Amino acid sequence: MEKLFFIELGMGADLHGQDITNAAVRAVRNAIHSNSMPGLRSVLPDNDLNRMKVHIKLAVPCDKELLDVEQVKAVIPYGEVTVELIDGGMVTSSGIVLPDKDDKNDLIYIVNASVEVGY
Repeated sequence: MEKLFFIELGMGADLHGQDITNAAVRAVRNAIHSNSMPGLRSVLPDNDLNRMKVHIKLAVPCDKELLDVEQVKAVIPYGEVTVELIDGGMVTSSGIVLPDKDDKNDLIYIVNASVEVGY
């Protein structure tokens, strides 16, 4: 990334179902959901939002092979999106197993996200 404009941070959890992708998607949405960047287009090459580069770092607490990176990328509406997975996040107990929520066990998966935007 030649120019870095901002970095947003987020956290997401999957309380039931033990789906790490759900937790990661929620973390990215949490990072970007309260932003409006009306001036961003004016500093991008050719004023084109698709020239924007977005790098997502996800701190994942379990097997990274279980995470669907394409679903995470789909959260970002414009630009060239890359995803980097690192060790981190958290696993904790929900204290209950709910079969109707597709629980396999009582674990909550928590993912942390860093979303870098620039070009």
